[in-house]
Amino acid sequence: MVSWIISRLVVIIFGTLYPAYYSYKAVKSKDIKEYVKWMMYWIIFALFTTAETFTDLFLCWFPFYYELKIAFIAWLLSPYTKGSSLLYRKFVHPTLSSKEKEIDDCLVQAKDRSYDALVHFGKRGLNVAATAAVMAASKGQGALSERLRSFSMQDLSTIRGDSSSPVPPPVTVRTSSKQSKPKTSRSVSESTSSSGTA
Repeated sequence: MVSWIISRLVVIIFGTLYPAYYSYKAVKSKDIKEYVKWMMYWIIFALFTTAETFTDLFLCWFPFYYELKIAFIAWLLSPYTKGSSLLYRKFVHPTLSSKEKEIDDCLVQAKDRSYDALVHFGKRGLNVAATAAVMAASKGQGALSERLRSFSMQDLSTIRGDSSSPVPPPVTVRTSSKQSKPKTSRSVSESTSSSGTA
């Protein structure tokens, strides 16, 4: 665990921050030689970071794995060994030069496909959202009508019930207060007169 923490700190400080500062200085001074040196380093470091993602999963049990990573970063940065320049010139540049056309074609195709996929999934997402909104609105309207229907059924049952049971206060929906009170009082009086004649 300690080796992992030390390895992470070395990669962050010496593998990322230190080269980033010297890359800034190379850009600021417009020194082409330094600029090319740090560009080669960043290309190698990008490949190292990609490889590290997989090797951390499968080779972390290997003895001295983290120490080897620290030594590799030191070798890349050292002005004596010029590790990043050596790796770039011997392996990366020849490989990329020979495969450049295929890589460019793949990138163009991936860009076109990703745009088409983005448009396709965007349309599908909008359709799903619209369908969900319509469903929610219809369910909400159905729930509202069920709620109103239950209130009206309760009112009818209290009106038709026997007169000895106490009449609960009427549930009013505020359309106009003048219309709701006379209807309630008239229906109660009609129910008492009809029950008295029977």
